Amino acid sequence: MTTVIERTAYVDGGWIDPEGRQLKEHYSPLDSSILVGRSLQLTAADVDLAVQAAGLALPGWAGLSGGERGAYLFKAAQKIEEHAQELADLLTLEMGKPIGEARGEVNRAVVLLRYYAGEGLRSVGEVLPATDGVSHLYTTRVPLGVVGLITPWNFPAAIPVWKMAPALIFGNTVVWKPAEHATITASYLMQLLEASGLPRGIVQLVSGSGSVVGQRMLEHPGITGISFTGSDAVGRTVAQAASARHAKYQLEMGGKNASVVLADADLGRAADTIISAAMRSAGQKCTATSRVIVEKSVKAELTALLVERAQRIKLSDPREGDCYLGPVVSKRQYDSILGMVEQGIREGARLLAGGRARTEGGFGKGYYIEPTILDGVAPNSLLAQEEIFGPVLVILEADDLEHAIELANHVRYGLAAALFTQSQKSIHRFVNAIEAGLIKINGETAGVEPQAPFGGMKLSSSYSREQGRAAIEFFTQVKTVAVTP
Repeated sequence: MTTVIERTAYVDGGWIDPEGRQLKEHYSPLDSSILVGRSLQLTAADVDLAVQAAGLALPGWAGLSGGERGAYLFKAAQKIEEHAQELADLLTLEMGKPIGEARGEVNRAVVLLRYYAGEGLRSVGEVLPATDGVSHLYTTRVPLGVVGLITPWNFPAAIPVWKMAPALIFGNTVVWKPAEHATITASYLMQLLEASGLPRGIVQLVSGSGSVVGQRMLEHPGITGISFTGSDAVGRTVAQAASARHAKYQLEMGGKNASVVLADADLGRAADTIISAAMRSAGQKCTATSRVIVEKSVKAELTALLVERAQRIKLSDPREGDCYLGPVVSKRQYDSILGMVEQGIREGARLLAGGRARTEGGFGKGYYIEPTILDGVAPNSLLAQEEIFGPVLVILEADDLEHAIELANHVRYGLAAALFTQSQKSIHRFVNAIEAGLIKINGETAGVEPQAPFGGMKLSSSYSREQGRAAIEFFTQVKTVAVTP
C-alpha cells in the first residue's frame, strides 16, 4: 500500500472529507522518516453526528434476526481475509509489530468475526420453572443500544474486532474511537468493513484526540455503554465519567504478569516460553510476562537460560519475514521504557542483558530497544510493580511455591499468570491462590482463544469479561417474562 491515508473518519455510511480540516501526521516507528498517514482530528460536534447516526440505525439493525446479522459478519470476515496481507503490512508499518505477528493478528480478527457470526444462532435467554406450575417463565435479551468502543494501539486489528463483533451480533450499533497510534490501520479496517456491505450507520469510526473525541463519547447521553482497553489511569477516568451518568462500562487495563517457575519444571521449555511471552511484540501486550519468579534452587540455571536466549534475539526491520523483535510504537514509549530501566538500575537492579537502545545503522531512525533482563529487583521497586510495556523482564527469587504466590500477588494488577511445574498439587494450589483472571500452566501468559472469556482481577479489569460467550453479559440487557394463561 503506497497511498498515504487521510480518510480516517467514517460516519453515517460515508467518509468525512479531510479538506480544510485539522490533520495529524503519523510516522512509522521502524523509520521515523516514513509518513504512514494523516488522521482527521474530529470535534465534539462530529462525535454528536456519529452518535446520532448510530442511534438512527439502531432499530433496523436490532430488528434483524441474529442469523441475518451473522451473515453480515461472515461477509466482513471474508473481505478482511481477502485483504489480509495489505492490512498486516499497514499494521506493521504503523505500529512496528513484526509482520509474522501482524498476519496472525489479522487472522485472529477473521476468526473472531466468524465465531460471533455463529453466536447469532444461539439462544439468548433461558426458560425457568414457575412455582405455580402453569405459567411460562423465561428470560430474553435485548441490545444495550449505541455503544462506544475505545481501542488501543497494540492490537489495532484484533481488539477492535473482539469488541465490535459481539456488539454487532447482539444488535447494538457502534461508535469506535481507535488509539491515535492505530488510526491509519483502523481506517483501512473500516474500509474493508464498508466494502463487505455492512449497512449504513452500523459502525462509525471517529478519529482524533482522547481529550476531545474520547471525552465527548464518555459524556454523550446517546451512548449507553463504553468498552475501553488501555491504561489504568485512563480507565479510571472512563469509569468515573460513565458511572456519573449511569452508563454501563467495561474496562480492560494494565498487567504486571508473573511466570512462576518451580524446581521440578522443565527449565529449557520454561525459558523458551517466558522469553516469547516477554519479548514478542516488543513486550507491548497487556498479557506479556513482565516478572519471572523462580524457586531459589534453580534460579541460577534458569537465569542463565533466559539470558542466553535473550542475547540470541536479533533486532530487525519488522517488515522482514523472520523478524522476532522490532521497534516499540513511539518515541514516548521508547523514552519511558529506557527511563524505567535506568531508574531500576539506580535502585539496585543488576542488568544481565540488553538495557539500551539500538541506534547504529538503520536502527537510528526507529525506536529499537534490546531485549532486556534484570536481576536483583526488590519486590516493592518500580520494575517489580509498574507496567513497563516493553521488551523487559525482571527476575525475583522465591523460597517455595507459597512465597512465589505471595510475590506474584504483590501488585495492584491481576490479569495473567503462568506456572511451570510437573506437580498436580502445585497446579491446584496455584490456580486457587493466584490473583489473576487468566492462568496458564506450562504456557505463555500471553494469548487466549476467542471462545474463552478474557479479563483480569484487581486493577486489570472492571470485574467483567470480554470474548467468548461472556461478551453477551456486557452488550445486552436481560428482560424477565412471565406469561400466565
